Amino acid sequence: MSGLALAMFVALFAWGPQIVGYEDPHGKVQLALLATFCFGLLIGYRSS
Repeated sequence: MSGLALAMFVALFAWGPQIVGYEDPHGKVQLALLATFCFGLLIGYRSS
């Protein structure tokens, strides 16, 4: 399951504008994706 989450994160981070179609001229969506992924890793590590 974590491999799937990692693949989805990399795909959205790298090719998000082409896949989903959002515009991110200042990189704020990529920053939010990175923060969400890091918080998910932290919470997943602490819960196990």
